[in-house]
Amino acid sequence: MKAIEISAPGAPDVLRLSERAAPVAGAGELLIAVAASGVNRPDVLQRKGLYPVPPGASDIPGLEVAGRIVSGDAQAMVAAGLAIGDRVCALVAGGGYAELCTAPVGQCLPVPQGLSDIEAASLPETFFTVWSNVFDRARLQAGETLLVQGGTSGIGVTAIQLAKAWGATVIATAGSDAKCAACLALGADHAINYRSQDFAAEAMRITTQRGVDVILDMVAGDYVAREVSCLAEDGRLAIIAVQGGIEAQFNAGLLLRRRLVISGSTLRARPVAFKTAIADALRREVWPWLASGRIKPVIHQVFPAAHAATAHELMESNQHIGKLVLSW
Repeated sequence: MKAIEISAPGAPDVLRLSERAAPVAGAGELLIAVAASGVNRPDVLQRKGLYPVPPGASDIPGLEVAGRIVSGDAQAMVAAGLAIGDRVCALVAGGGYAELCTAPVGQCLPVPQGLSDIEAASLPETFFTVWSNVFDRARLQAGETLLVQGGTSGIGVTAIQLAKAWGATVIATAGSDAKCAACLALGADHAINYRSQDFAAEAMRITTQRGVDVILDMVAGDYVAREVSCLAEDGRLAIIAVQGGIEAQFNAGLLLRRRLVISGSTLRARPVAFKTAIADALRREVWPWLASGRIKPVIHQVFPAAHAATAHELMESNQHIGKLVLSW
């Protein structure tokens, strides 16, 4: 099969189209003929040598795919209501930038009605991540306020739409007025240009000094102190990446007085059973919204798989709105 491999840690041009042996589905797994592969920030970190591959996972980058089932564990397939030939999208721990990819059956979901393979490939990584952190860990409720950092990222466009569909008020941050406008077009109630405004002060103003209930943060670093300052009583901060640095100082007194909760998580190395539970929740709660069009994939650009390096260059430029996808 053809695959995109990382020839050595480094810049985007270390991504090379190569020939690899086709993987074989093991117990509890499916083999997918990949039509499209999603591109995500962790792929960039892996390419740079900053995100080690979990034990047992493929060294080929790529954490989400869409395509057709070609073989696999028949008993597991039947139990999941799937069959050879079905169109699915899947969250994987690696191996997504390839023509063939194995995935645990529990991490595979049917392509929502009306969606293309390109659109379906943009879903798993961000939808699993947002559901796990915003709804499972941070327990966002209808009527509460969510602050999304980086509202036009793949995670951001997903969080905005899911939270609005759930009945929350959404405040999003972005790095330009044009990106703020894009957040509002996706359904955000308020958008803050973090380059020209203090997001913490603005969040407090918008909430008439009450503060926000939940914050989804991909920055960490010096953002944490400001986020703690604009959380409401019993507020929850979910940190899912550390693009702004791993060290943070904040007012621990506010943490105590407001009964705040700060959580952090990564998804890639979590066990299959954990991810299967998220998949089940998504299929039950979110997939009907996708099928009805209430929530829509946001795709910025599609690249031929051989041009993966160009996709990575665009991701690192931060000029995109939504997801980048490779087509096979």
